[in-house]
Amino acid sequence: MTTPIAVWKDLCIDAGDVDAQSRFWAAVTGLSVEGPVEHRRLVGPTPGHTIWVNAVDRPHTVKNRLHLDVDAAHRDDVVALGATLLAPCEKTGYAWSVMADPEGNEFCVFERGRKVPAYRLHGIGVDCADADALAAWWGRVLGTRVVYDWGWCSLEGVAADDRMTIDFNVVPEPRTVPNRVHWDLTGDVDALLAAGATRLWDMPDWTVLADPEGNEFCVFPE
Repeated sequence: MTTPIAVWKDLCIDAGDVDAQSRFWAAVTGLSVEGPVEHRRLVGPTPGHTIWVNAVDRPHTVKNRLHLDVDAAHRDDVVALGATLLAPCEKTGYAWSVMADPEGNEFCVFERGRKVPAYRLHGIGVDCADADALAAWWGRVLGTRVVYDWGWCSLEGVAADDRMTIDFNVVPEPRTVPNRVHWDLTGDVDALLAAGATRLWDMPDWTVLADPEGNEFCVFPE
């Protein structure tokens, strides 16, 4: 463990229909919808569990580089909420089924039966060109070591709760469009830039940076 450069704040999802996506993801994750459409957020037991649902005019066009991993009693329960089954675990051989939300955003569902928890978001998957390097970079930023398991590079205990992991996986396709999922951090922008982040633009209350593979994230002052 090292001293973190920044710490987790919350998560954001881009949406064409903020109201519909808010209701879908609240039902999937076990969070509650709060706020008007222009400031829509899903809230849970702590501020770190918050998911902001932000309006964008860009539709989903390519496979997401960042996706959410959620628990469910059964994947049919998620289909009933409006999801589409893309790749069932029986065909892929993995422990999860790949699904898409009503706007086409891919996510993974792990079936838990009666053991499904109240808060059902347990991971964030990150597609990478170099998973080892990107996981190590984020490990330095968030002040934790990389854990290797099942061919993934993971960070534990640095997101919304101790159960949630950030998992990095190599994919062949390059990054081509802005991510539809990103996280917010609290930290020092100059320290992040010195560590290898890139400044994209400044907002009145936060700064938008990119990690070494171009994934956007927002930084709020401490």
